[in-house]
Amino acid sequence: MVPFMIRESRGVSEPVTERTPWTTRDVTAPLRAFLRTESGSAGILVAAIIAALIWANIGVSSYESVWHTEFSIRLGAWGVTRDLRTWINSGLMAFFFLVVGLEARREFDLGDLRDRRRLLLPIATGFVAMVIPVGIYLAVNAGHDSLEGWGVAMSTDTALALGALSLLARRLPERVRVFLLTMFVVDDIVALLVIAFFYSESIKAMPLLTAVVAFAVLLLIKRAGVDQPIVYALLGVTIWAALLGSGIDPIVAGLSIGLTATAYSPSRETLEEATGLVRLFREQPTPELARSAALGLTSALSPNARLQRFYHPWTSYVVVPLFGLANAGIVLTGGFLRHAYTQPITLGVIAAYVIGKPVAIFGTTWLVARLSRGRLLPPVGWGAVFGSGIIGGVGFTVSFLIATLAFSGSDLAEAKLGVLTAGLLASGLMWAVFRVIARLPARRRAAALLGTAEQLVDLVLPVDEERDHIRGPADASVTVVEYGDFECPYCGKAEPSVRASLISDADVRFVWRHLPLTDVHQHAQMAAEAAEAAAAQGAFWVMHDQLLAHQDDLTGQDLVQYAKELGLDTEQFHADVKHHVYSARVAQDVDSADLSGVSGTPTFFINGQRHYGRYDKETLLNAIKVARARAKISR
Repeated sequence: MVPFMIRESRGVSEPVTERTPWTTRDVTAPLRAFLRTESGSAGILVAAIIAALIWANIGVSSYESVWHTEFSIRLGAWGVTRDLRTWINSGLMAFFFLVVGLEARREFDLGDLRDRRRLLLPIATGFVAMVIPVGIYLAVNAGHDSLEGWGVAMSTDTALALGALSLLARRLPERVRVFLLTMFVVDDIVALLVIAFFYSESIKAMPLLTAVVAFAVLLLIKRAGVDQPIVYALLGVTIWAALLGSGIDPIVAGLSIGLTATAYSPSRETLEEATGLVRLFREQPTPELARSAALGLTSALSPNARLQRFYHPWTSYVVVPLFGLANAGIVLTGGFLRHAYTQPITLGVIAAYVIGKPVAIFGTTWLVARLSRGRLLPPVGWGAVFGSGIIGGVGFTVSFLIATLAFSGSDLAEAKLGVLTAGLLASGLMWAVFRVIARLPARRRAAALLGTAEQLVDLVLPVDEERDHIRGPADASVTVVEYGDFECPYCGKAEPSVRASLISDADVRFVWRHLPLTDVHQHAQMAAEAAEAAAAQGAFWVMHDQLLAHQDDLTGQDLVQYAKELGLDTEQFHADVKHHVYSARVAQDVDSADLSGVSGTPTFFINGQRHYGRYDKETLLNAIKVARARAKISR
């Protein structure tokens, strides 16, 4: 394996880890990047929570005094003064909800939710998974003044939930994590609307009108194609400040702006323009051309991708842990714990999360599947649905945010204790459920985790036995398609893994499709046509292997020499290559790559779904194992 690699794409070379390159057309890769950031930041968040608890119990006065320190921003007669905790909760957390909005929009534009029929399941599940826990909390707190804290008991903390999955259930299929994230996007959006409408102060009309007008202007300039970050930043600050003055929690601004940022795939024309700018800079490395090249590369990405790339690491690794440090500090004494665990606030929160969440998620998913007569099945198995429902009992960010708005003093401490206790219990129960599933026989375990729902197919042009180049049996349960470039060094590095994990497997068929990256590899197109010329003489695969084994020697003379060594009719071969007889055949593969959103090599599809993991032997074997298990379930 190579720790750092260069992504070869049309016109762009950039450093990436050893993973299949991707474009923003397909959601799974950026979604998995999102998952990695969320899961990785969970450890930092847990550390921040523990640090806050230790700090508060060592010196509660110093803990509170720090976070009550006032901080002011002034511009002439206008200014805002808030304590540090408020700046974090209502200021920095706006960026967290900006990322939530970006993720929701990306799911809608590019993810499973691009199939609008699939909107019903996460919307219904996310909504009911908030209503039932709230109902449980209200039932436990009936007749008490603590009823106003019902909002504490409804929202799952996505980062902590994903972190718990990664830590306690490492071998779960990636689709389980994707399902959880998709479902709780709805959770976050509804929770923020609850804050806006039920936990805001008395609303002032003029500042609210100012925020609405500023947001309308933002939509208009976006529609007009204005691409000046400073303009959007100024409008964002205006919306935030206006909402702060209106009495509505200004974190709503982040969500609203995030939902406007569209996600899309860069077009081939855009990528070729970026390539041209890079070439100009290569020929004449001036500051002006460097800036043009940088702007060209950046503008090829969607606004959603650009904002995600910048803000998501900051919110996950800085903002949310800082929020935890500022809010999780409660004094834990024996007397407080004995008292709190008998109070309706604490008990209501625990029951809502530990009982309400799994019942709501599993029950709603089952009911939607039943009412739709199997047309709207969850993308994972029922065991995974139940486990995801349990881990939905991990709350923190939004729960603590609402707790600080609804409570104070001992009530606030009891609410926080309930959220933390529920998170620990949910994590333990989730671990137990997935341990039980892991002990099931292989077929039942696969069904419990993967399910039988029809998957969205990423490979637009299906494998055609009459046209495609195929190795392996026609009745294999797993089909692997590779888009490759004979001059791409990473296709060459992937070749040993492909041989070891795919070609030797009697239940796998392997398909090669051409994607010559002519912008960066001058011999790639000719090599692809040479392979097709060899195919016309029944020698595609031996030529394929020869070309990948000699990637640095792909001139016309080299190609003819290879044909001679393989015993081909060299005159016919030379004529076919010279006159580009098979250029149209190569172009068919390139067009199919465009349709499937492929822009880099090597790119793999396993049973029609894009593979974004590493392409070393172990990773490919694991991906094939999952695909085979799923194929057997579907039979």
